[in-house]
Formats: sequence, C-alpha cells, structure tokens
Amino acid sequence: MDVKSTKASLVLADSAPINKSRLGIHSSLLPCSQAGPTFSNNILAISSKKPGKFDDVRSNGWLDAMRSSSPPRENILKNFTSVEVASHDGDIAYRAWMIKYPSALNSFRQIMECAKNRTIVVFLDYDGTLSPIVDDPDRAFMSADMRFAVKRVAKYFPTAIISGRSRDKVYELVRLKELYYAGSHGMDIMFPAEEMASGDRSICTKSTDHQGKEVNLFQPASEFLPMINEVFRTLVEITKNIKGAKVENHKFCVSVHYRNVDENSWPIVAQLVYDVLKEYPRLRITHGRKVLEVRPVIDWDKGKAVEFLLESLGFSTNQDVLPIYIGDDRTDEDAFKVLQSGNRGYGILVSAVPKETNAFFSLRDPSEVKEFLESLVEKRMKRIVIGLEGKLPPQKPLNSNYVDSTSEERRPELLEGKLPPQKPLNSNYVDSTSEERRPELYVE
Repeated sequence: MDVKSTKASLVLADSAPINKSRLGIHSSLLPCSQAGPTFSNNILAISSKKPGKFDDVRSNGWLDAMRSSSPPRENILKNFTSVEVASHDGDIAYRAWMIKYPSALNSFRQIMECAKNRTIVVFLDYDGTLSPIVDDPDRAFMSADMRFAVKRVAKYFPTAIISGRSRDKVYELVRLKELYYAGSHGMDIMFPAEEMASGDRSICTKSTDHQGKEVNLFQPASEFLPMINEVFRTLVEITKNIKGAKVENHKFCVSVHYRNVDENSWPIVAQLVYDVLKEYPRLRITHGRKVLEVRPVIDWDKGKAVEFLLESLGFSTNQDVLPIYIGDDRTDEDAFKVLQSGNRGYGILVSAVPKETNAFFSLRDPSEVKEFLESLVEKRMKRIVIGLEGKLPPQKPLNSNYVDSTSEERRPELLEGKLPPQKPLNSNYVDSTSEERRPELYVE
C-alpha cells in the first residue's frame, strides 16, 4: 500500500449534496444479500494579505465547505425535500430520509440475522458517537453508562475506536484497556504485539502501552511528525487573536476549530490556514464538523485503518466476520465505503438530520448508540445461555428445608405455600432485630 503519495492538493472535496432521487433501499447493497518531506528551520512567515481579501478561500471552495459542515437545520431540510419545511416539521423529513437509511435499532433483527455464525467486529468513532458534540473539545466526555456499554461490548466482540483525536487523548477520555485504539484518523494504531495474525510485521514498531505491556504501533505518517509540529506552532500563533478559535495537535494531524468563532470571522480563519499550507504542498485540508483538519497527503484514512485492523487480527479474508462501524463525521465515510464495497459489513451513521452517506443504517444520537451496543451484548448473552441449555445437571427441587448454600440463609420468597401458618400480627408485635415497635406492621 502506498503511504507516500506525492499529491499536492490542499482540499479534499466534500461529499455530494443530498439528492432525494436516491431514496429507496436496494437489497443488492446489503451485506447479507450475497453468500520524504522537507522542513524549514523557522516558523513560517505569515502572509501579509490584509483580512478581508479572501479570493483564495472563496475560489477553492473552503468557505462553502465550512458553511456546509454544519448548516442551519432549515437549509438541510430544504435541500432534502426541495420545499420549504418548517423547523417543527423536521421529523417528517428525517423519517423520509430513514427510508434510505433505516434505524439500526429498528433493523436490529435483520442485522443479527446476517450475523448468524459470524464474528462481529465493532469499530467506533468517539466525538458525536460515544460523546456529544460540545463547544469545548476538551470537555467531550462520555457518560459512565456509555463507558460501561462499550466495556461490555469489548468483552464479547473485538472492538476498536478510530478517532481524529490523538491516540493518547482518546485513551485518556475512554480509559478502557479492553479496546484497540487508532488515533489521528487511523494514522496511529496500537494493538497487542501477539495479536498480529497476518500482514507485514516489519511495518510496525514495538512500544509499550499504559499498563507497560508490549504492543505494536503502526504509524504510516511518522515522517511527517516534525512538519505537523511546526505547522501546529504556527497556527497557534496566527490564530491567537481570533476569539473562539482553537488549535489542537493530534500528533499526525492538526485541528483548527471554528465552532466558537463568529461566522463573520470564518473567512479570516480559512485564509490564515490557507496561507500557511501554501508552503506545505504535502499537507492537505479536510473538513469536519466546524473544524479544519490539516493532514499529510498520504493514501491513508479511517477506511484503510479498518482494513489494517481486520487484516492484523486475522479477519481480512474471513467470510465468517461481520464488521460494524458507527460514526458521525465526514471522515467516517471512508470507513463506510470500505464496508459497503463487496458487501463486507455495516456502516451506521449517527445523525439527527438528513445527510448523504455511504452507511447502511442510522442512529439519531449517542443515546441510541448506547442502546444499540447494549442490544448487541444482550443478544450475545442470550446465545450463551441457549448454548448452555441442556448441559447443566438437574436442579434439586425447592422445599421447606431449602437453604441457599451461598448465604446459608433461608429463602422464604421461594417457599410460598410451604411454610407453617404465621402468628397474626397484633399491637404487641415487636421487631426482634431492633427491639422497637413497628406500628407500620400492625394489623387492627
């Protein structure tokens, strides 16, 4: 696989706008329908272009892409239905969209039917999937219930998180050692050393995880690390006076958040980033949810990360595997495409508004993601119980002398109708455990 592409394009084109002519589910698409860079020594000199002259970012489509990354709800609905739709009628448009992308919860039985006799492998995005989208990315915490759900899923199914955040940061947020982690949109993958079932081991480096255990690291963009660090420092410096702008270093990519920037200042943010990247032809921009992502120009994305993990874990050529990828961002579309190709598995888009996608199914928000994960575990546990049926020794019938061996206490709740008559309660009743009267138990 070529991970040293020499493309010089700075902009990754946005996905096509929603087209209502694509409504309708085609059964043939369903998985069960068939059996060296150079670096400068100094921080870049910033362009002297005066704010207000933004021909570059207008002509290359950046501003349009920034606005479309999180458009007003009314615009989304109008684009989908081709008619004016009142905001309170949004559910109507959403239900129409779900004809094409049905709920994974409502389709759970169908998914499980296709998963019969197959190993489910779960891939999860983090922001907007396991945690809500928030104004401050440092406070995008997953709930305790969500963490428990993910932990239980990982107990029964191979599970990986593939995030645009740095691998260390996403581990800090999730704090579950049972998972595989891929950060920087899949450009930084960690997995146990002994679990590389296939593939070229020479492309991995040895390291240790947070528990001190030996692990494999796969980092196809490692040569870009000095360049990324330099660009990060530059972007922090030139955006420091833009209120609401936030720049994050995710090791092999840099995120420039403009969610909290006044929309009138978006062109300023875009032009500053554009002027920096003109000096770095081997870096490009992709658009997320109100964030500009600076990434190396290599043939690698979340889809490639899914393929790499499946191969490393010995599942790439195994027909008895059903990968499921759940994500909410444009960068997750690369993973959806991989699973769609050859009907390999299911992509599930997390979105509360209609949008075009390569996913098969949809979920509205992280709460529905949690419900779906819990359903996977419940189904798995039922299969375990069914598998044990008929293999247990006969149980001793309960009787009035039954004693629970684990507690050595009588279990009166199991002995209904087999106890001797009880003495009627009266006004002289005394609770022997407290030696106090219990008037609430008196019978007149």
